[in-house]
Amino acid sequence: MTFRSSLLGACALMTLATSAHAQTETNTSGETEDVIVVTGALGAFGATKSSAPILETARSVSVETSYDFISRGALNLSDTLNYTSGVLGQAYGFATRGDFFTVRGLDVPEYRDNLQALFGNYNNTRPDLYTIDQVEVLKGPASVLYGQGSPGGIVNLASKVAGPDLGQEIVASYGTHDRAELAGDFSTTLIEDTLHARFVGVVRDSDTQVDYVNDDAIALAPSLTWTPGENTEINLLFNYDDRDGDAAGQFIPLTGTYYPGPNGETIEPSTYLGEPGFNTYETDSTALTVIGSHRLNDIFTLEGTARWRDSGSTYRQTWVAFAGAGVPRILPNGDSRYGRRWYDSEASSKQLAFDTRVRADFVTGAFEHEVLGGVNYQNVELDSESSYLLQGTINVFNPVYGDGLPTQAEIDAVRSYTSSETDYWGFYLHDQISWGNWIFNAGLRADEVSNETGAVSQDDDAVTYSVGLLYAFDNGFSPYVSYAESFEPVIGIDSFTNQALNPQEGEQVEIGVKYQPAGTRTYLTLAWFDITQTNLPNPVALPTAPSQQEGEASVTGFEFEGVTTFETGYGDLKLDAALTLLDTEDANGIPFSVIPDEQASLWAEFRPAALDALRIGAGVRYVGERESNGVSVVNGDIVRIVSDSYTLADLLIGYELEDWSVALNVRNLFDEAYYGSCLARGDCFPGEERTVNLRVAKRF
Repeated sequence: MTFRSSLLGACALMTLATSAHAQTETNTSGETEDVIVVTGALGAFGATKSSAPILETARSVSVETSYDFISRGALNLSDTLNYTSGVLGQAYGFATRGDFFTVRGLDVPEYRDNLQALFGNYNNTRPDLYTIDQVEVLKGPASVLYGQGSPGGIVNLASKVAGPDLGQEIVASYGTHDRAELAGDFSTTLIEDTLHARFVGVVRDSDTQVDYVNDDAIALAPSLTWTPGENTEINLLFNYDDRDGDAAGQFIPLTGTYYPGPNGETIEPSTYLGEPGFNTYETDSTALTVIGSHRLNDIFTLEGTARWRDSGSTYRQTWVAFAGAGVPRILPNGDSRYGRRWYDSEASSKQLAFDTRVRADFVTGAFEHEVLGGVNYQNVELDSESSYLLQGTINVFNPVYGDGLPTQAEIDAVRSYTSSETDYWGFYLHDQISWGNWIFNAGLRADEVSNETGAVSQDDDAVTYSVGLLYAFDNGFSPYVSYAESFEPVIGIDSFTNQALNPQEGEQVEIGVKYQPAGTRTYLTLAWFDITQTNLPNPVALPTAPSQQEGEASVTGFEFEGVTTFETGYGDLKLDAALTLLDTEDANGIPFSVIPDEQASLWAEFRPAALDALRIGAGVRYVGERESNGVSVVNGDIVRIVSDSYTLADLLIGYELEDWSVALNVRNLFDEAYYGSCLARGDCFPGEERTVNLRVAKRF
């Protein structure tokens, strides 16, 4: 029996449910009802911009709370998504430059508190997990709520903010590769019932699994919450992030990884093919965010988020040069010296954005409405100066550094400068209507985008819509169907028509069912979806066409997610499972690069009744084969690289004693060697090795 079929059977037998934050409800008569699990504490500033329970939302939404991802030993944002259906958390293996995840086979934008957080490449900081309250994944096109973006969906991070009765915490941790971290979360009330303050801070000093590569960080996140009356709340957040390190991704050649070396050699994952003293990856970001709501009357509430952000990076790296698919990487005489590519960059991004909306909750006859009408504005300025050089060689099996190191004059001689500014306006209207057990939603949005890159300017506009229908049976079943659209501007001129390129467009049909059995702590969700993406570059088989955007891609998939908690007679057991099956096809009719057809995960956490201070958790993650295709630049043949599937195990042992808690996490328990992906262009990215981390927290 294959791993895929056996784990699917296990999931079906155990009837697990979506990983999410649980909350209980009681009736007002004084009699306590059975515990009901609700899939996440999504509110007005969550991924759906609605406080409607996920059970009543005709879309797939996953929520990973800080309890979830800390229990599983997550060390970065990508790690938090390893147990989420439809999401590939570490598409390019172990990485320090950023988080490289996909949703439903597609790259998706990263948001924080409803506003986009990342723009362009390597000009911003990676978020620190300790400053995040939960991670939300809205799957499928989200343009009606968020504007331009991928049809895969969005990932939204909810920040920790000030509030009453939050307490204090100090956390110290130490782990593999001398990863030492000290974090604190301190809250206080400045004016009773009116003004609350919170300070969250992290300092980390860490080496990594790659020689010479460190991953140090400082993150500061103070916040204030002001509630001048019962109808008004304003949150002020300040974020400062500073990361000092190097790029762990070494672009290691296929020869010595995917293929054996000339004498059977292999390149160890710890091998550093950069240049000590030259390589660096330093980023910093300063942001000020305001989140507010004011209830005008019994019907209307004004809500909004605004942000100013200034970020920058210094990125220098050298890697072994590759000339494209099919080019031999080892000389006929077995010489393992490779040419060296040198990169030097200074980049910055500036953002000014707001999302302001009016919410109306009212009843017309038998129909209950939650209407959102909003306006979204964003201005983003990107500037970069960069240099590329090709000089010197390095032996990938026995690296000796120093050869080809460029002088500053050589770097400056080939430096290029780019700048761009994007102005973006979006206007949207969304209504969720309840009529008995029926729940219907519809949304419409109009967007205008202006891009200026140097002397070239381009204006785009788009209208997108979404609809959904759900029926909530009294027995807990909630089948639904939905349709949604997306758009994403493409900058440039169509060489066939001499007109500006059209935005890429996406649409999705989703059919699913959510199930919450009455009186249980179980929630299940199943979803089938079909995504079509158009206005892509022409396929290779279409050399002549009316335009250069005749390409079309598709993603069809099935997702299962579930969580259940029950009493075994020996203690409480929580089970959390996810399964993803994908069928992807790009414009050339081949599978998407580095996207597996199948993924599965199972996490179990047990609290014994005889020792309820003890927590024992274990998880298993499976990622199927990933394919990468290219056309050989040598003879025009198709080059097909298939990365092996892998299965990883994780472990948790935790103990709580009064205000103290201790947790030992082990990721990749059996130290499985694997590659996050290998690419037809000629390089591989090793996966994360076994990591052990001890975390001690004191609450007061």
